[in-house]
Amino acid sequence: MPEDAIISWELARFCSGLSREIGRQIGLLINRRGLIEDVIVGNDREVVLPDLSDYRLGRQALRGIRLIHTHLRDEPLSQDDLTDLALLRLDLIAALGVRADGQPGHLYAANILPPNPAGKSCEVWSPVAVADCQVHLGEFLGSLEEELSRTRTAHLVDDLQEQAILVSVSRQSHADQEESLAELADLARSAGLMVLDMVVQRPQTLHPKYLLGSGKLKEVVIKALQHGVDYLVFDQNLSPAQATAIAAVTDLKVIDRTQLILDIFSRRAHSREGKLQVELAQLRYLLPRLTGRGTAMSRLAGGIGGRGPGETKLEVDRRRVRDRISHLEKQMEALARTRMQQRARRLRRAVPIISIVGYTNAGKSTLLNVLTRSRVTANNRLFETLDTASRRLRFPQEREAIVTDTVGFIRNLPAELMGAFRATLEELHDADLLLHVADLGSPTLERQVAAVGDILRELELDRLPRLLVLNKADLVDPTQATVVSARLGGLAVSAVRPDTLLPLLDTVEKQLWSLTQAGLSC
Repeated sequence: MPEDAIISWELARFCSGLSREIGRQIGLLINRRGLIEDVIVGNDREVVLPDLSDYRLGRQALRGIRLIHTHLRDEPLSQDDLTDLALLRLDLIAALGVRADGQPGHLYAANILPPNPAGKSCEVWSPVAVADCQVHLGEFLGSLEEELSRTRTAHLVDDLQEQAILVSVSRQSHADQEESLAELADLARSAGLMVLDMVVQRPQTLHPKYLLGSGKLKEVVIKALQHGVDYLVFDQNLSPAQATAIAAVTDLKVIDRTQLILDIFSRRAHSREGKLQVELAQLRYLLPRLTGRGTAMSRLAGGIGGRGPGETKLEVDRRRVRDRISHLEKQMEALARTRMQQRARRLRRAVPIISIVGYTNAGKSTLLNVLTRSRVTANNRLFETLDTASRRLRFPQEREAIVTDTVGFIRNLPAELMGAFRATLEELHDADLLLHVADLGSPTLERQVAAVGDILRELELDRLPRLLVLNKADLVDPTQATVVSARLGGLAVSAVRPDTLLPLLDTVEKQLWSLTQAGLSC
């Protein structure tokens, strides 16, 4: 067949005649050299496409194959046809109408569009007789690829920065969904991803295979194509089958909220214990997702359970992961024994212990630095602190306390992380006072305070004395700060303005030594 024709007259006549004779649709997958890659025989209403994973996209925006299929009643392209065009990133899709006498009727075609002011995802061509179709296909596809590549390149700010589209599929309220998605955007930026777009859906029922419906998945694929993104990041946790299915359809790296948080932790852990905890959490997350197919886990797996291993290798990989988990657990137990000895020595000295807890990015490390004149790393991003840091705090009356900074909390903290960090968080049980630091300027302040309270209850730490510290008061109207502080029963401070910390120090000193006196009297 000529390379530059959508379909030749001879082939169109043969397909339409045969389709009429057998009463079924016939589909052809044709590459850009005009060679037929596959022939599909469907029923009278549709053809079912085979797995196209062998036709990798690589650096191209389109897959390099087009689908031509017959329509027995000479009808236009259906919505399902246009969905297939977008989801599979076909060069184009065309329906060849079949007349009552078996001769070719109209040719109906469509192609994906680059970003445009109208927001259209596809261009549906006007129907035309096969013999009158004068499109120079090679030139047309070359121009389309070039335009798609140009619009994708325009989004690149830094060649090293990976880009993502955030996806939220939930049946919770619109406000809760938007709030959770905004937090996911902060997490993505904290992980070094550049967020280019967001897609939100609130379906009646969740799609078992893709989580979101096929129409919305088509929208995601088009946005990904137009923006040239590397990742789809889902706000909801995906099952292994869902992650694999979405990755297969979109040909993108697909991660969920848990995997994103794990990735952030893997970058931020510096101490030996922190690294062990993160690796343990990652492997526990990875083990049920070793399916032997897809690329969704490639970023975390580091080659384990990578692209398409055989069944035997898959079992070997699973055994290696289990062995590694067992080895890490033994190392964690040894570190826990060492930590218990250190705690015992600290308790024998009868020095009060203050533990700083709170939502991530509330300013806990900054507060520790100012109170103890330390230089613990503190940046304005989520999960900056993973490794526990303890410093000595001196009060005016020759009194001392140990102040400990801990990892920040977050709503829906992954179970794998909670399990891995439980040993570290157990140190909080030795605290004489918990400083619960919260961001006074956060629009979700009360939800964050409640989330931290829930985690403390889960860790059985709600029995400990707790002081709510509302940080970042310098960013809030003073009247509002006073009202919120009174309502929540907290102290408004600003860690970057030491003069605001004097009432906090006074309150902490009174609470600590009144507790100590009470303990001695008992």
